This record gives sequence, structure tokens and C-alpha cells, in this order.
Amino acid sequence: MYRYDEFDHSIVQDRVKEFTGQVKRRLAGELTEDEFKPLRLMNGLYLQLHAYMLRIAIPYGTLASRQMRMLAHVARTYDKGYGHFTTRQNIQFNWPKLKDVPAILEDLATVEMHAIQTSGNCIRNVTSDQYAGVAAGEIDDPRIWAEILRQWSTFHPEYTFLPRKFKIAITGHSSDRAAIRVHDVGIIIVEGENGEPAFDIYAGGGLGRTPMVGHLVGEKIPARDLLHFMDAIMRVYNMHGRRDNLYKARIKILVHALGAEEFARQVKEEFAKGGAGEDLKLPDGEIERIRAYFAPPAYESLPDAVEVFDKALADDKAFAQWARINLADHKVPGYAIVNISLKPIGGIAGDATADQMDAVADIAETFSLGEIRVTHEQNLVLPDVKKRDLYEVWKRLDAAGLATPNIGLISDMIVCPGLDYCDLANARSISIGQAISERFADLDREYDIGELKIKISGCINACGHHHVGHIGILGVDKKGVENYQVTLGGSANENAAVGDIVGPAFTEDRIVDAVETIVETYVANRKEGESFLACYRRIGIDPFKETLYAAA
Repeated sequence: MYRYDEFDHSIVQDRVKEFTGQVKRRLAGELTEDEFKPLRLMNGLYLQLHAYMLRIAIPYGTLASRQMRMLAHVARTYDKGYGHFTTRQNIQFNWPKLKDVPAILEDLATVEMHAIQTSGNCIRNVTSDQYAGVAAGEIDDPRIWAEILRQWSTFHPEYTFLPRKFKIAITGHSSDRAAIRVHDVGIIIVEGENGEPAFDIYAGGGLGRTPMVGHLVGEKIPARDLLHFMDAIMRVYNMHGRRDNLYKARIKILVHALGAEEFARQVKEEFAKGGAGEDLKLPDGEIERIRAYFAPPAYESLPDAVEVFDKALADDKAFAQWARINLADHKVPGYAIVNISLKPIGGIAGDATADQMDAVADIAETFSLGEIRVTHEQNLVLPDVKKRDLYEVWKRLDAAGLATPNIGLISDMIVCPGLDYCDLANARSISIGQAISERFADLDREYDIGELKIKISGCINACGHHHVGHIGILGVDKKGVENYQVTLGGSANENAAVGDIVGPAFTEDRIVDAVETIVETYVANRKEGESFLACYRRIGIDPFKETLYAAA
């Protein structure tokens, strides 16, 4: 993992001191809310429906055990005993008191964490594949390049006040687990000349009011030119991006307005200029310096077939169910990747209590080399668990209420906070997610349905990524009544697509039945072994429309 150097420590401490003074002035009445707002947003502090919300950065979703314990401390000491993991691989605390925020940031700084650039019109937290560095078939570890992008973009003077917020995701694998094509910029590591890492770069993706899939604007960009090419993209966006209309300010609107080819041409023209671009060429020594932080640990030489693991699978049905769904293949024999679901049946997606955070920190420290990952689908990952330890890990997760065996299944939903917390929302999301998971609580039924990604947003801003759900649900306000619009066929993987609206929205009391009807239609029409998404793409939307609106 990356560790702060002297400069990192200095800038974080300076920011804590600066914001402490600003909070004191606000509490003393020396700053109005309008004056304070841009200052708090620069420090990840939002004002929501009922209280302040603090968003803490987890760069590329990687946490050390000591950092997870600090998050548990924050939840227990300054909040209501829990935190909410988000689709930006961050964590949010929904109930901090303003007077306590400086103390929270000071505590976080002791474990090399902060809330810088988790809000505002700047480059936000760079996200990545939660299996980075441990997945077989990876071209290169994307965390190396995410860290380089983080260092380049933090406090960058040209990109502090962009037309709109800016989000970057990067993956090193052909199977996209980072949803790179629905980001402002998405990066895939590919093999370049002489087998060196290079980058295919997409721009103009994004969800929200106008969902779009990104376009390829740079192919096989050499590693040393990554920052130079990114700078060219940012300069074109900064020059032409709309600042007169909040809804047309994202880079996706610019790419659409210019056309992908013209946008790419302007980026390449900017990239071809000399001058400052030469200063952005990454020295090999700097790349290797950052790479050293992410060097593979000293894995043991272990057999891939492990008798104690196989025996536990045979003897304990509950463990076997969990292992079947929640484990992923590791690139090193004798190890496994453990996915921890934060989606208990009837629970709140992405929430974890302070005790659960402490439990995960303890398990990671004992069994996973002290490292934890946060996924953009609001779950956690232990990246380096020996197969011989899996049964004990499962028992400890189970004791902590963290062993739900549903990764990738219908109850493993992305759900935004919605109207329970957010002042932008039109409808509740949490209660709808809970009701759907309770409807499909039977695990055997979930396994029979297979992979099915439901994503729920409480408003058009799409924090729940509903546009790219296999089943997407959007809360809308109809004359003061909460309704839910349904889309089908979306996807956030390497074959990214925006879902199709099926028709009129459903009332709160009908939306769960509508989901059930969609699932039943799929089951009735699928071929053997055919997933929901494959079936939908084969038969189209009409069979689903017919069954959904048959009564009407």
C-alpha cells in the first residue's frame, strides 16, 4: 500500500488546521452559510436533510486494518455507530456535529486519511478494480497508476474549479469491475510496445440526468505520457466546458456536443503541443518509486488443492453456499479473494456498524495481510486469504453478521441513501431495496435466478447507478407522491450500456411486485444457463412490457 511521505503529511495537516479555523468562525457567526458552503465542500462536508454528512476518501478503494479501525472509531465516537460505503469507494458518515468535524479530520490524519476533494468541481477520488494486484490475467496493477493520478490531481491549480465534478476510474483487466465507461474518464491498461503498460482512454461517460457511455479518445498511450494525455483532456474540457448551465457542465455533454471524433482530435492536438507537456512526462524512476509501494507481498508456496478447505465444503452446507458465491480466484495458488457482502437481507446496502468495521479490520490483520478493499458496488473485499483459513474467516464473518452469500445476486443491490438522507432526492431508496431483498430472501431462489444486478437511485443524479442496472429503479416525484421508473438491460461492465425505460412509473406499493414480474418473465423465457442480461438482449423489451402492464 502507498504510505504518506513528508509532503503528504504536511498538506493534510495544513488543511486540517485551515478548516478548524473556518469551522470556529462559522460556529461564532463570523461566516454565513453561503460563505461557509464552498469551504466545507472542499473538505467533504455536505449539509443534507437532517444533518451534516462527511465523505471520507478511500483512494482506489484500498484500506489498511488500522485505517478501518479508525473509521470504526469515528462511527462510534462522532456518529451514530455506523458508516455508509459508497459507489465512489468512499465512506460517508451521516450524523457528525459540525463542532466535531475538525477532530474527526485530525483523527483521520493520524492514519493517513482525509476528506480532501471528495466534493466540489474538482477531480474526485480515483477509483479502481477491487481485485487490483491479485486477479489473474491483469496487464498491470491499476493502483500504481491511480496513485500517480491522485498525486497529480490533488490541489492541481488548474483543476480545482472545473465546470463540474470530475470522476476517473482505472482497471488493469479485460473484465471491467470498475465501471470505467460510465466515468468522465475511464482508463484500461493494455499491453504497449515491448510489453510495457499502455493505456486505452475513454472520455465522456457518466450517468445522472443525461446518461452516456464513454468514447475511446486515446489508444495505447505510453505509460510516460499518461499525465500529459490526461492534462490534454482536462485542458480541452476546461476551455470548452459549460459554466453557464449546471445540467450541461459535465464532460459528457461537451463530448456529445463536439462529437467524439472532434473531441478526440482537439485532445490529440493539445497533447501534441510541446512546452508544459514535457514537464508531465513521467520519469521511469518515479514510476518505479510508486510501483514499489504496490509490490506483491511475500506469498507462501502453497498447493492449490487444500484438504481442510474441501472437507469444510463437504461438511458445512452454509459455508459451501458462501464459498460458491462470495469467493473469487486469486492469481497465486493456495489463496482466494474473499468478497464480504454489505447487503444482508432486509438491511441497508453499504452500511457497516463500528463493531463490523472492527471485526473486518481484525480478520484482515489476521488472515489477509492487513488489507481491505472497498468495491464500487458497496461491498468489501479481503484480497489475500489462504484457502486453508477460509473456513475460520467465514465463521468470524458470520459471527459479525457479514456472511450473506449473495455477491452478484438479486439481493446484492446498489442503493443510494435517497430521501431518508439526501435533500436532492425525490423518493426513498433504502426501503425499496430492503423490501426487494426480503421478497427474494430464499437463497435457493436467488441462486436459480443467477446474476442479476439491481441498482436503485432516489433521484435523477443517479448515485445508485440505476441507468446501468440489469434492472434499474429511479425514484420520481409525481405531484408529491413517490413513484419508481424502471429501466432494463443496463450494464456497467466491459459491454457497458444504458438501460431502456419500460414505460410508466410504478407506485411505491407496486414496485416490488413489478420486480417480481420482471424476474418471472425472465425465468419463463430464458434458455438453459442464460443470464438475465443475455436473455434480455436476446428477446428485447416487449415481453417484459407485456407482463408488467398486462393488468392495466
